[in-house]
Amino acid sequence: MMLNYEIEGNGTESLVLLHGFMENLSIWDDVIPYLSDKFQLIKIDLPGFGKSEVVAEIQTMDLMAEEVKKVTDHLKLKDFHLLGHSMGGYITLAFAEKYPLLLKSFTLFFSTYFADDEEKKQTRTKGLRIIKENFRAFVNASVPNLFNPNEHDVLEHKIEIAKEIAYTSSVDGVLASQKGMIERPDRAKVLEDFEGKILVLAGKHDSAVNSEKTIKNLPDNTNIKSYVLDCGHNGHWEKPEICAAIINTELLHHLPKKFIF
Repeated sequence: MMLNYEIEGNGTESLVLLHGFMENLSIWDDVIPYLSDKFQLIKIDLPGFGKSEVVAEIQTMDLMAEEVKKVTDHLKLKDFHLLGHSMGGYITLAFAEKYPLLLKSFTLFFSTYFADDEEKKQTRTKGLRIIKENFRAFVNASVPNLFNPNEHDVLEHKIEIAKEIAYTSSVDGVLASQKGMIERPDRAKVLEDFEGKILVLAGKHDSAVNSEKTIKNLPDNTNIKSYVLDCGHNGHWEKPEICAAIINTELLHHLPKKFIF
């Protein structure tokens, strides 16, 4: 069964949006009003999230990239833009590694090309037990930490939305994806080899991704642009207008290599 997807807009540039862990395609609702009407937006529910079914006991990034490709093939997409948030970024890298000629650009949206280090793998492995025993407690403990800790009062409503979306995730899908993230390889070479445009958006207060390490170790390619925003892991909820402005500018135009908001 094909992954659930929705299409918005009639633009000439196709932008495929992949959500992150314990999210679904509705996470883009705040960003979409600010995106250029030159885009046709394809929002996908990844396996085990939203209206898409779990596809395996361990959902590797490669496996989920293949599921995404079934959608892009069905829609006959070529020379399109692919953007992934967090886990969606890991899937984006897997896709770009296998099918670089299909992509005009790819964007790591609060994500990284590094594999998990041993400490992170252990944290994820411990999380598997909590997910099985008390999924709601896992959501309540983890989701708020993904937002800028200095603005929790201002972002309270967004944090609640993120939690409500997470609660709807399939527990089997969460477990399968968690296992897949533990297994994922380092994909720095994908950024070195890719000939299209690469955009990297990072959060200064991101507790899930080491933004400093990610930006610092980017290959010195002229086709890579990076931005560091004053937010946590969820730029789509914390800074939607700024994120959209960068996406519009970079995927449709050009700016200097590094810029700090």
